Amino acid sequence: MKTDALKIWLRHSVRLLSVIGAMVALVATIAWLSGMFEEKIEPGWTQATGTELTDQPTDVVHEVEKSYVEEAVGTLKASSRMIVSSKLLATIDEVTVAAGDEVEKGQLLVRLDDKEYQSRLAQANRALEAATANAEQAEKQFARMQTLIQQNAASRSDFDNASRDLQVTIADESRARQAMREAEVMLSYTTITSAKNGRIVDRTAEPGDIVQPGQPILTLYDASSLRLEAPVMEHLAVKLHAGDELQVRVDALDRTFAAVVDEIVPQADAPSRSFLVKASLPKSEDLYEGMFGRLLIPAGERRHLCLDSDAVVRIGQLEFVDVVLPDGNIERRLINSGQLGMPGRQEVLSGVDVGERVVLHSRSNED
Repeated sequence: MKTDALKIWLRHSVRLLSVIGAMVALVATIAWLSGMFEEKIEPGWTQATGTELTDQPTDVVHEVEKSYVEEAVGTLKASSRMIVSSKLLATIDEVTVAAGDEVEKGQLLVRLDDKEYQSRLAQANRALEAATANAEQAEKQFARMQTLIQQNAASRSDFDNASRDLQVTIADESRARQAMREAEVMLSYTTITSAKNGRIVDRTAEPGDIVQPGQPILTLYDASSLRLEAPVMEHLAVKLHAGDELQVRVDALDRTFAAVVDEIVPQADAPSRSFLVKASLPKSEDLYEGMFGRLLIPAGERRHLCLDSDAVVRIGQLEFVDVVLPDGNIERRLINSGQLGMPGRQEVLSGVDVGERVVLHSRSNED
């Protein structure tokens, strides 16, 4: 019994020692990972060596006053846009243009099947000829009756009947002539021409299609009526007036166009606190409806810091400058740059103060 108890005690002791050993190893690992066995750096400031100014060129951070603009993004739209449709129920014989084509006023765009309307015109022409013949015959009969009534050779009722027949035939001729004009107008609707100069942007029907009155066939817009429509914040929009000259930046073309404020919608959009401003653009073969543009709006003057662009050292996406301290040492600082100003000058938003000297670096050395 004592031997069995001793064995059990030994097994428990071994297990306990294993657990204790594992815990000690775990604590040692954590201590090592936390750096407990490494030499510590005492807190404090240590001046870097080798950072004194020698013969490097320097420049002074200046404070300048500069006019600035704010951007309002918008879309190019045409103020003059037209949907070409048919006034008749007919089959399309020919569409003479395609999307992207430039058209002129009066140019043939669509030709419809005109056989039915040619037949109507021929019938109206025959009806007019018959009405004209009847009117001529009635006029002659009335003239004879006038002669006979003067000679007392005809009764008054015969004269009244001849006068009535003449008026009826004249009315019939007028009605036939009007029907002739209507047939001519209906026939003219079988050829659709452009009502203005413009550019075709969409073609929604093809030869062989049966179109109904009012059904769109083509869409065109006047390329000279393009304008940028952009929501402008109300604090800027209230300073704009129709006729003001602004600039429009089209990113896709990497170009800036002169624009004139054409219209300001006199109602603010409540959620965005903005007014819709429409600025007309000059006609250009490179501009198309739907393109993205930026309306550049002068927003006043502001003061900012600027320095020589050669002073900026770029490392990846970070920008630094080497500032000369009063004791002649050089301190490298992280800056936040803004827009480029005049050639060779860089706007600085933070990191330096006005009057501080910065070291200039040649581009060859930096590369």
